[in-house]
Amino acid sequence: MRIVGIEGTAWAASAALYDAETDDVVIESDPYEPDSGGIHPREAAEHMGSAIPEVVSTILDHAASTASEDGDGLDVDAVAFSRGPGLGPCLRIVGTAARALAQTLSVPLVGVNHMVAHLEIGRHRSGFESPVCLNASGANAHLLGYHDGRYRILGETMDTGVGNAIDKFTRHLGWSHPGGPKVERRAKDGEYHDLPYVVKGMDFSFSGIMSAAKDAVDDGVPVEDVCAGLQETIFAMLTEVAERALSLTGTDELVLGGGVGQNERLREMLASMCEQRGADFYAPEPRFLRDNAGMIAVLGAKMYAAGDTVEIPDSSVDPNFRPDEVAVTWRGGDESVVRDPTASGTIRGAEATVTIESDRVIKRRVPKAYRHPALDDRLRAERTRAEARLTSAARRVGVPTPVVYDVDPAEGTLLFQRVGDDDLAAALSEERCRAVGRHLAAVHDAGFVHGDPTTRNVRVDGERTYLIDFGLGYHTGHVEDHAMDLHVFKQSVAGTAADAEPLLDAVESGYAAVGDGAVLNRLREIEGRGRYQ
Repeated sequence: MRIVGIEGTAWAASAALYDAETDDVVIESDPYEPDSGGIHPREAAEHMGSAIPEVVSTILDHAASTASEDGDGLDVDAVAFSRGPGLGPCLRIVGTAARALAQTLSVPLVGVNHMVAHLEIGRHRSGFESPVCLNASGANAHLLGYHDGRYRILGETMDTGVGNAIDKFTRHLGWSHPGGPKVERRAKDGEYHDLPYVVKGMDFSFSGIMSAAKDAVDDGVPVEDVCAGLQETIFAMLTEVAERALSLTGTDELVLGGGVGQNERLREMLASMCEQRGADFYAPEPRFLRDNAGMIAVLGAKMYAAGDTVEIPDSSVDPNFRPDEVAVTWRGGDESVVRDPTASGTIRGAEATVTIESDRVIKRRVPKAYRHPALDDRLRAERTRAEARLTSAARRVGVPTPVVYDVDPAEGTLLFQRVGDDDLAAALSEERCRAVGRHLAAVHDAGFVHGDPTTRNVRVDGERTYLIDFGLGYHTGHVEDHAMDLHVFKQSVAGTAADAEPLLDAVESGYAAVGDGAVLNRLREIEGRGRYQ
């Protein structure tokens, strides 16, 4: 089986030929390279209009020269194309080219989700069964995990993609596009400079970091130091949320996708985290990290083999094509590995090791080798103090939480009362989700947020539903922060439940019964901000 792939979601006009028998991928690309600033949609589309015919022609010549003697014509079985997400004008050019080629060759057409292709090329090349994928590219930054026949968005940026965020900083300095490689080079000569660190569950935000980085340069901090701090902060955030996704899903496999994945420091951090955790990490070779038609052709072959093709009249592109809209027809059942939530002994979470004994729990925030020591020491101490303080504060307003027996911020350790028999992940029900909604409303009314309310951070027994792990919590009366707390919990439910809708409705009904209606209104706004809404 041989598949032609065509890619052109934003900047890279690319075509490829994939031979499934030999697993050989030939890629021809012509990237759009603006003189300054970021990508201009009109200029990018103009580039696609001229470059797509050229790269496709080159690949067709290769297909003709390598066709089997007993084959028919170019010996191509299907044409796959990036259907979205991306820039609409660019996608339409690619879609038109793919339709024309499929009709000319009289072969089926396969419409591929660009972001799922980033995950699948990593899964294909690594041989992993069910990895979490961190996609880090110019316009995107999110985590995908496989559950119940679809790839779920476990966490994502709430403002801009990681590459675009870095480019905003470098444009402030007058540097040409792309900015990422220039930051990487300058950071090697710099000293760490402290910048804001913004993680909310498995979601994250870059806008405050970029503003602080610009201000630091304007205030005279050496550019090399700001670049070093920028990399250490942004990539530590991405690595932390990747580890949270591994903990939530129970898998021990991580793949990297996206052009920013070419950054050496990011790959080092992810590899270090996985080694420390005992997980496997795979980063594809650079030609498969940046936007390319090879990944489109490889996923196209899997979809074609599963009979997942699209008729020409139904092949319109979608600039906001969500990964979780894709029915994953080319995989078997749910291969997720879920740890036993009732087990005693030592459990490694995303941040800490938790030793469960008969009547108490010992939690120790483990030093993270991937983080800069100054950043790691600060986060561990701050989060340990916050967890002790806010766990007790929640109890005072009637929310079931464990009793805090002892705390040592310097060592990052806490001693708790043991509560509950299971994680909520093992006992999801509408009643339990409604209780979590009420609990979150209570802590918000008291003027703080949980910060990381996931199904792993709720414990249940026969009668009660407990909130645990307030380490990312903080005092705030802002409706935005309260709504974000709800958003984080709803995302974790959607990422772990087979039938999430009734559970999500229960969360909101529980919150509405005792909470501020303005928070639910703001939640609607937040849910519309994600890259794929």
